[in-house]
Amino acid sequence: MVLACQYESLRDPLVVMLSVPFAAIGVILTLYLTGTTLNVQSYIGCVMLEGIVVNNAILLVDQAGRLFSSGMGLEDSLTEAARRRLRPIMMTTLTTILGLLPLALGIGEGAEAQAPLARAVIGGLTASTLITLVLIPVVYAIFHSRESKARQKA
Repeated sequence: MVLACQYESLRDPLVVMLSVPFAAIGVILTLYLTGTTLNVQSYIGCVMLEGIVVNNAILLVDQAGRLFSSGMGLEDSLTEAARRRLRPIMMTTLTTILGLLPLALGIGEGAEAQAPLARAVIGGLTASTLITLVLIPVVYAIFHSRESKARQKA
């Protein structure tokens, strides 16, 4: 609801929210490969992961929307937005992953109890970052293709 009010439409919030289910791919795969069960800690990690994934998608969609509304073509605006927002997205992802790596490996006092949280976040962020940088521009282009065609005719 907040995103719909902020963007004053439902298209861009839907594009942003489509990135969330794809983070689950990384969570499930990582938990399976590490032999970790779904528990309260991994669910808390999923909630934390959703916030980071949505933030990354908002960065990309907002920049693409600004460039597109300034008169740039759809493909050009998506390419430029991805180029401009790659560094902030990668910085957010890498700092979170590197910060949680000792916890995921079980290093330190009581780390075994918190390891599922870290593993869920690391796996989900890895998958969602790759998917966000490819999927979000494609979905954005699909949702805004009609508007782009109307602008080209005019």
